[in-house]
Amino acid sequence: MKQLLIKCSYILSIVSMLGCSGASKPEQVAATTPPADDVVQLTAAQAKQIDLMVEEIQPRKMSATLQLNGQIDVPPQNLISVSVPLGGYLKSSSLLPGTQVRKGQLLAIMEDPQYIQLQQDYLIIKSKVAFATKEYARQKELNVGKANSDKVVQQAENEWRQLTIESKGLAEKLRLIGLVPARLTENNISRTINIYSPINGYVSKVNVNIGKYVTPSDVIFELVNPTDIHLNLVVFEKDLHLLKIGQQVTAYANAKPEQKYNTKIVLISHSLNNDRSTEVHCHIDKYDKTLAPGMYMNAEVQLEHKEIEALPNAAIVNYENKDYVFVAQADQTYKMTPIAKNQSVGGFTAVDASLKGKKVVVKGAYSLLMKLKNTIDE
Repeated sequence: MKQLLIKCSYILSIVSMLGCSGASKPEQVAATTPPADDVVQLTAAQAKQIDLMVEEIQPRKMSATLQLNGQIDVPPQNLISVSVPLGGYLKSSSLLPGTQVRKGQLLAIMEDPQYIQLQQDYLIIKSKVAFATKEYARQKELNVGKANSDKVVQQAENEWRQLTIESKGLAEKLRLIGLVPARLTENNISRTINIYSPINGYVSKVNVNIGKYVTPSDVIFELVNPTDIHLNLVVFEKDLHLLKIGQQVTAYANAKPEQKYNTKIVLISHSLNNDRSTEVHCHIDKYDKTLAPGMYMNAEVQLEHKEIEALPNAAIVNYENKDYVFVAQADQTYKMTPIAKNQSVGGFTAVDASLKGKKVVVKGAYSLLMKLKNTIDE
């Protein structure tokens, strides 16, 4: 009897355990699925509380702006490299980078023994030409009376011509180094020559020092005439079709973004570089001496008015450095949708055409973002 009671108790314990296990199953089935991370749902009261407003995205007429960058440049004819055609030693110069110069101003004094030799050779040849000229005239006069042969006259003429050619060649060499042959005499032979500025402008580079020897290929100074500086912009292939000659461009430097410069496109290069970019040259309407060649500039090109899909700026929220809008779904449900922002003008931002025809939250978007993220954190 005692054993029977023990067996009955064991069976009742097993039945009790199975009963408890079966009772817990409905609770597991009744568990709800958590909402998606990008969807938020409001009640009518909540929507009213945050003054939620939904509108269908509409095309708007916007004047888009193309952002470019580049640098100040000068045309080749306004950038002068000064050198010494025959070389020599720099005797004196007081120039520093940035020094203003005017056309004809003395830039430097050079000296070299070859200058003396060149002047000496010219004066000797000049004297020989004078003698050969007289000798040729005398021989022609004698030949009239047949006092000499034609061969002698021809030799005299040949000597005169050779010396004349050599004299003219040396005269051009003198002009090349800034000396005037007509003013040269045996009493004013000089071991120095002067280097003068060929333009009005300023010195951009000084590449020599006193006593240094320079060769004919060395550039001793670089001069810039800034009156015709222009803006050289870099444009990529995808934007090239948006530009045309005569378009207005507003430029500014990073150091002074409030200072705007009005420019106009005068030349568009259609030769692409390896990075699929090309150059656009703009003329600056009013010269400013603070604009130096090589200075980096930002630029904005006003494009033509056109209808594009746009949203109020308040409809776009930024989360973790990405831009989103809330697209209305059914039953007060709103989906957080990533977008790519384009140009912003007058409180509206252009977006891609994938949102066309959809209803988007244009007021209360940040409230939805806060509710969505708070719900996820919970």
